Amino acid sequence: MQETQKKLLAAVTLLAVLAAVALYAFLSTPKEKSITLASTTSTENSGLLGHLLPTFKNESGISVRVVAVGTGQAIRMAMKGDADVLMVHHQPSEEKFVDEGYGVERIPLMYNDFVIVGPASDPAGIKGTGDPAAALDRIRSSRAAFVSRGDDSGTHKRELSFWAALDSQPGDDDGDWYRESGSGQGATLNIAAEMDAYCLSDRASWVSFANKRGLQVLLEGAPQLMNQYSVILVNPKKHPHTKAVEGQQFIDWLISERGQKLIADFRVEGQQLFFPNAQEAGAE
Repeated sequence: MQETQKKLLAAVTLLAVLAAVALYAFLSTPKEKSITLASTTSTENSGLLGHLLPTFKNESGISVRVVAVGTGQAIRMAMKGDADVLMVHHQPSEEKFVDEGYGVERIPLMYNDFVIVGPASDPAGIKGTGDPAAALDRIRSSRAAFVSRGDDSGTHKRELSFWAALDSQPGDDDGDWYRESGSGQGATLNIAAEMDAYCLSDRASWVSFANKRGLQVLLEGAPQLMNQYSVILVNPKKHPHTKAVEGQQFIDWLISERGQKLIADFRVEGQQLFFPNAQEAGAE
């Protein structure tokens, strides 16, 4: 009986020791650092973030969880404190976000451009217009099909600015030529390809888009089509739970020579899709 008790006591002691060792190992193992980035669909779907983030993690030990949505939705997410860093492309909205205390500082990061794509036959005759507002006016006048994202994204906001330049809103004439997808750029381009319709797209999404079918770029290069991206740290004074230290480390890496070179090096089908300009803007 005593021998059984001794064995039982030894077994309990061993289990206690093993539990203590396991607990010590768990507590002493550094937990993986991570941040949440609210960004646009173009930076994710083009493959840019997939190109950047593994290198950042290897060099910093910080993982970046990406939530890719339209600019408007990304900003609303950051306003609620559901992200640590914001990367979007609509300057008026970004400046308002900072002015209202939700962001620390708006830092220009990189740029590319928007393009208007459409059927090769170009029924509205927009090729060569050189002015996106004039091109949209021709599309409306000809009742040629146009597919809008209609999702409060940076691309949708830019489209609306062209309609505002015409002092009118699309669809006011009750025609069915204007459609809103309410979706991201890829889905919107798919609908445009299916309908043989015109569409405004950021160039990165267009180049990365596989289902081009009969669509082609018909308008590009106008100054109004420049597409600037910025990065903003969510203000820890507004949301103390956010990971400001790690978020700032990510921003500092993006605007450093290292980060900017990696952005410049990113290619799809041999084309450079994003052009870094943080250092030009004095971000360093």
